[in-house]
This record gives sequence, C-alpha cells and structure tokens, in this order.
Amino acid sequence: MDTSELQKIKQRYNIVGNSDGLNHALDVALQVAPTDLSVLIIGESGVGKEIIPRVIHDNSPRRREKYFAINCGSIPEGTIDSELFGHEKGSFTGAIGESEGYFGIANKGTIFLDEVGELPIQTQARLLRVLETGEYIRVGGTEIRKTDVRIVAATNVNMRKAVSEGRFREDLYYRLNTIPIQMPALRERGDDILLLFRLFAMQMAEKYRLPKISLSDEAKQIMLKYKWPGNVRQLKNITEQMSVLSREREIDAQTLTRFIPRDEESTQLATIQKDGKDDHSYASERELLYKILYELRGNVSDLRREMNSLRKQLDEARQLGGTGGYVSPVQPNTQVAPVSSVSPVSSVSPVSSVPPITDLDELQHIRQEIATGGIRGTYKPEAEDAEIEEIKEENENLNLSDLSKQMIEKALERNNGNRKKAAEELGISDRTLYRKINKYKL
Repeated sequence: MDTSELQKIKQRYNIVGNSDGLNHALDVALQVAPTDLSVLIIGESGVGKEIIPRVIHDNSPRRREKYFAINCGSIPEGTIDSELFGHEKGSFTGAIGESEGYFGIANKGTIFLDEVGELPIQTQARLLRVLETGEYIRVGGTEIRKTDVRIVAATNVNMRKAVSEGRFREDLYYRLNTIPIQMPALRERGDDILLLFRLFAMQMAEKYRLPKISLSDEAKQIMLKYKWPGNVRQLKNITEQMSVLSREREIDAQTLTRFIPRDEESTQLATIQKDGKDDHSYASERELLYKILYELRGNVSDLRREMNSLRKQLDEARQLGGTGGYVSPVQPNTQVAPVSSVSPVSSVSPVSSVPPITDLDELQHIRQEIATGGIRGTYKPEAEDAEIEEIKEENENLNLSDLSKQMIEKALERNNGNRKKAAEELGISDRTLYRKINKYKL
C-alpha cells in the first residue's frame, strides 16, 4: 500500500505507530474491505483490535449501512440468542414484545463480534447457519428469516486450543477465519511505545491542565524493554498515573520503577483473563491444606479426650492399688497414706458393707453410679467391720496399658461388640476406640 494512503488512514482513526506489524494489519484490512469475506482479528487483550472492524466497514460498500459492535463476553448466556437473533412475544419471561435482534436490525450492514470465543455452543450453531445460508430463526419462533450481514469477529484466546478442547466449533472457526488479521502486541512494536506515551501524556496535560511529563533516556530504555502484558491499555493507564501522581515532570528510572516492575520479564501487571483462571491454579493446594488442618483439629480433640480418660484411669489405678476399695480422687500435693496407716472416717455415714474391689466390672459399675449420682459421699468401711485385704500380686503389677485393654474388652462384651455404645460407656470417641482396638488387636 502507498505510504501516504496509509498515513491518511492513521490520521483518520487516530492510530499512532509505524511498526511493520501494525502497518501490515491495516494493509490487510483495507484490501479485504471491498469484499464480503468474514474476517477474524487475533491479538492479545488491549492491543486495539476494535479499530480494524471500523476500518473495514468504513471502506466497504456497506459503509452507509448500520454498524454494530457487540461484546459477546458481556451478554449473559441465557439472553445472548435473543440479543443476536431476536425473539417472539411471550417466548420467555419478560418477553413482552417482539425483538428484531442485531442480525435483523443490521441487515445490509456490518456486525463486529468481539470476544467471539466466549459464545455458548448452541449460539455458535445459530451463527454458523447465518454465515452459511444467511438464515436464522427468532427465539420462540418458527419462521425462517433472511439477513445479509457482514461479520467481523475478534478474539484474544487461542482458538485452535479452544477447538481441541471442545469449547468452540471447528467448522465455525474456519468460517470466521476466512481472512485472519494478526494485531501485534505492544512489546513487538518497538519505538511505537514511546510515541504512544507522548500521545497519552499530551492528552492528560490538555485535559487536566497539567505540565506535560517526559522520560529520561534511562527511563525510555526501561519502557522499551518491558514486556507490557496489558499492551496499549496498560501503557495508557501507567502514563495517566504518572501524570497525576508524580511531582517531577521528567520521569527518571527510579520514578518509573514505582509504576512498572523493574524485571524485564515480569508480567506482574498483566490483566486477568475473563474466565478468572490462571495457567496454574492453587485451588487444589488450598483444598488439601484445609483438609489437613481439619484432620489435625479432629486429632487434637480426640487426643485431649483420650488424655482426660487416661488421667482418670491412672487415678483409679492408684486408688485400686492403694486401698483395695474406692476412695476419693487424690488431690494435687496430697500425700497418700500407706496401706497400714489407713484409718476409718467416722464423720461420713458409711454405706452398706462392700467387699474389696478387685474386679474391673465392679470398678466400671462404680464409675457409672458416680456419673449418674448413685453414690454420694466417700465410702469407708467401719473400723470394727473393716478388714484391709492385700491386693493380689498380679494386680500390683497392673500397668495402665493392661488396664485400658481390659476395660475396652469388658465394655465390648457388655455391649455385645457394639463399638459406638462401648465408646460412649468409656467416654471416648468412636475413632479413638477404633484405634485402640487395632492397637491391642482385639
């Protein structure tokens, strides 16, 4: 294309830049404009893809007809068919009248479908029919309608990947991709970065009556080396920030690094994709950590209950080994008198004479009666009837683990092997009882 003609196009649409990629995209747009071929504009978010459909329409035979730019990603999935193809009265809740839809209104004109990769699968099928035959049916209708519309689409996603993943119809992709136009990313446009910076800085100075900012030589090198993941949109935002927030009108390297990362490869300021997904998602890691913390909390609770149960069993074992009968739990810092020095307590009303406790069944029975209020006070045999018997030698060597094992066995026997009831009787959780059963191989 003639350079002078290209410059006229840039001046008309306020396009700044002289890079080869930008010039090639404009050249292709002007060549395809007189035809009715479908065009697919490919490029990252923020590179200025929306200017190409306008150039195509204004330089085509349809330039006197209507032009609609539709962002497919901003229309809810449930209403996009109605927006594009229209609907009949009463076809859905809220359809109080008929609607022509964009394809009906834009007949003989041009429709620009931005973010076409976000279209639902069922809408893609309708669009494919329009491209192939020019026919469509309103939502809730039965009449086949005709339209003559030029379609220009744009996307910032990898369409081949979307096709392979089943998110976009392959036949529709090839129908839209009749003439592909690749818009270059800002990092590929070289000195266009500085030209755009000067444009945005001048616009801010005129709009808000501020002194115009400029870049030092070192700052210019940083701007040229930075990857600009947000492309032209990001450059404009940063220029506006520096125009308002920077006290110095000449932006040096130190000031510039406060607004963009110093790392040349950084993508810290990259715009978030529309679907909200990143290349790497930490959702599974967070879920795993939450699960581990929940398990640990449960283990700590079980351990606390088990420690309380073991502490009670230890007190009972000490009482069993010291008196052969039931006495009050030993208080801290209290010395226990030896067996030979135990004396009856006459200030407490004695209960009926009870033989020495040497069986775990009796010990468990007493524990249950205490819990239900069946025994009140402290039992001590009267002096004349009391006869302290020695504990059998095998009971003297009874340790805490044997006691716990025997109590679990007795509890299971009394409850006919029902673990839940046995756990309730022992005052521990089902999970702790299950571990004890495995530990003692019961």
